[in-house]
Amino acid sequence: MHKKVLIIPALLATVGLALAGCAPSDPGTGGNGNGGGDAAAPVDIALVYSQTGALAAYGEAYINGFEAGLDYATDGTGAVDGRELNIQRADDAGDADKAVTAVKDFIGQGFKIVAGTASSGIALAVAEQAAQNKILYISGPAAADAITGINDYTFRSGRQTYQDIATAGTFLDDPKGQTVVVYAQDNAFGQGNAAGVAAVLGAKGANVVNILVPEDATEFTPFAQQIVQASPDLVFVAWAGASSAAMWQAMEQQSVFDAAPIVTGLGDVATYGAYGAQSGQIKFLNHYFAGATDNAENKAMISYLEANGHEADLFSPDGFNAALMIVQAVREGGGDNVDDMVASLEGWSFNGPKGEMTIRAEDHAVIQPMFQVALVADGDSWKPELIAVADAELVAPPIAE
Repeated sequence: MHKKVLIIPALLATVGLALAGCAPSDPGTGGNGNGGGDAAAPVDIALVYSQTGALAAYGEAYINGFEAGLDYATDGTGAVDGRELNIQRADDAGDADKAVTAVKDFIGQGFKIVAGTASSGIALAVAEQAAQNKILYISGPAAADAITGINDYTFRSGRQTYQDIATAGTFLDDPKGQTVVVYAQDNAFGQGNAAGVAAVLGAKGANVVNILVPEDATEFTPFAQQIVQASPDLVFVAWAGASSAAMWQAMEQQSVFDAAPIVTGLGDVATYGAYGAQSGQIKFLNHYFAGATDNAENKAMISYLEANGHEADLFSPDGFNAALMIVQAVREGGGDNVDDMVASLEGWSFNGPKGEMTIRAEDHAVIQPMFQVALVADGDSWKPELIAVADAELVAPPIAE
């Protein structure tokens, strides 16, 4: 039987606890930063994302993509139907308390639209604020499945963990009856991915077996041997941190590369050279890379980024899509009444840098294509090359209850 190994990078999902917020206010009346519905008044929009901290690189990709999307959606004017979009920013620094404090401040000033964050824990906390205060919230690269369907006021502009795992599953013809080993660190991240694999591939009939490695382990040979001994049809590895190099080395030494093809998640541009000599042997699942599509939106985004000294990266489309969604909410929803803006986004289909995107009305999941990718030699480095597109409906999450 042909064996398959899948490894998922650390960026797939982070989880956290929602935090309590301030008292709700009516979404359509009272003092607000948008002039109380004056068609000529600016529309105030808050972007709360990581300008500093561990996720700052993701935050930079997000905000650069947002600026490109805003330029594209407004034809460079920064206005919608004559109304200026007043964009204000705050740094969440990867900290939920800081993010909630900033969001509360914006709400107190009358802001009704908030977007941003790569942290799932922060997104869940801000989503609670959105529900309590009836504001429109569009989370960014945060991947936790729990964000989808959490309340009527929360949307997302990127993909979610289910779509990552389902894309991994596209490297199997049919998970039913296959043995899937989850190889991960025994921490919240690894346990979360194990649960995700069970929920996605286990639900499709796969037999899921977990090999969870103590987080403080320094010797990985016995665990790599367990991978080979298990004779799995698929090995799903979720790993993060400084021990990654030793983990990969142990897999090489125990002939895991000879025993089975390896598939891993392709992260941001900075990781393209992280796989060393094995890069060309690995197949990758992927959310986005610059060559994934050649549509008008992707070309416009790349052109804008390059003109401003930036590079298209993994989460650039999440910012671009957020800008398109905000312009839609202001243009079709009026920019002042939150319920109208929510209605304008539910069921909306649009073209983003990844291709056609649909915001599912029932739970606000973003139905979108994903990608199978290879790394190919490019001089002394590596660059991604598209293998296949994973159909948006094939990797779509079930409707959140």
